[in-house]
Amino acid sequence: MHALQSLVLLAFPLLTLIAALRDATSYTIPNWISLALVGIFPLAALALGLPLAVLGGQLGLGAAALVAAMAMFALGWIGGGDAKLFAAAALWLGWPAILTFLAVTGVAGGVLAVGLLALRAPAVRRHLPAGPGWFVRLAEPGENVPYGVAIAVGALAAFPGCSLLARL
Repeated sequence: MHALQSLVLLAFPLLTLIAALRDATSYTIPNWISLALVGIFPLAALALGLPLAVLGGQLGLGAAALVAAMAMFALGWIGGGDAKLFAAAALWLGWPAILTFLAVTGVAGGVLAVGLLALRAPAVRRHLPAGPGWFVRLAEPGENVPYGVAIAVGALAAFPGCSLLARL
């Protein structure tokens, strides 16, 4: 049983990393990643014997995160893939890890934005060697910020404190 528990728990960091890499290289987070996270969560909860009260709390946090992320998307602050990843991560993390997730995601987003502003500065851009297309796009002034990277950093930082790992 321990191997099954570990396997379903491994899905979260693996899919979160894939989402970050896809966002950084293509500015998209495919729907299948968020759907897989949401779909695997009940298996993880069942395999780890998550109590119904805790499960209900996590479902509530996931729903609240989805509403908040949809509002951020509607305001143009984040992309649709970012919104879905944010909600799926909140579902997995639960209370109190959601607090770490929110704080670290916010800080990571700020660091990412400042880093991209520096990378996109004319003084820096003229010294950049030709590189892969995704890197050239990251350095393009006026281009979007792949916020899925910040969401992944926050999610991975909060994961050790999530209620699922506490059950292992």
